[in-house]
Amino acid sequence: MAYHALIVDDSSAVRAFVRASLEDAGFARVQEAETGFEALRLLASNTFDVVIVDINMPDINGLELLAFMKKSPRQQAARKVLISTQVGGPNSKRGTDLGADAFLQKPFEVDELRSLIRGLLDRGSEEVSG
Repeated sequence: MAYHALIVDDSSAVRAFVRASLEDAGFARVQEAETGFEALRLLASNTFDVVIVDINMPDINGLELLAFMKKSPRQQAARKVLISTQVGGPNSKRGTDLGADAFLQKPFEVDELRSLIRGLLDRGSEEVSG
């Protein structure tokens, strides 16, 4: 299957790392957004299998993006992964309430990211067929 991913992070280094990891794992299409505003534009006009979003960004943060996605019929099936240097506490609870499927603490390893994404996508295909 040709998966489509969106990476939302204000760090170009993180976006490049995640992009390379996903492309090496066989993702057919990977898009990037440096800001929450860019992500909103992409989310409104595309359907994604996976959205990987940083919690802490200067304009619209990752939790606000999840709130938008929760209301968007276009993004209901997307797997949502929050990434941050700080995982746990109120952000994790709020993220879960807003539909986050997983959290990944920065810095993370390529294998950790791929394993998490593979598990989420496998779980998604089981839900569709089961």
